[in-house]
Amino acid sequence: MRSFYKYCQLGVLLLITSFFSMTDAVAQEAVTPKQAAGMQSENKAIIVDVREDDEWNEHHIPGAIHIPLAQLNNRLTELGSYKNSPIITQCRGGKRSAQAQLALKSAGFSKVYNMEGGIMAWDKDGLPTK
Repeated sequence: MRSFYKYCQLGVLLLITSFFSMTDAVAQEAVTPKQAAGMQSENKAIIVDVREDDEWNEHHIPGAIHIPLAQLNNRLTELGSYKNSPIITQCRGGKRSAQAQLALKSAGFSKVYNMEGGIMAWDKDGLPTK
């Protein structure tokens, strides 16, 4: 009976380790604002801004697609043509866009990057906004 419990403990440990390995892999798929700007300007990626309407209206990255995080799952069809193309998620500081990154990955989008620091870092780097 003791060996059964040891195997159960080992199984749980392996599951936990696997989960954290997967989240670390997603977390590592990030780009800096300057990298995002370069990828967007070379038509190598689209930027999806997941901030709320009032934040978007205040200022946003030219050419970005605006889909608030709360609406993302219901509006995935709008991004369907980008399923196998690079997508960069972006918010104010990087937390909501990390959630969007996970949601898109879970929905089968293959190349999703989170922009580090969000639009605050974009502004800090002096990159253009509308």
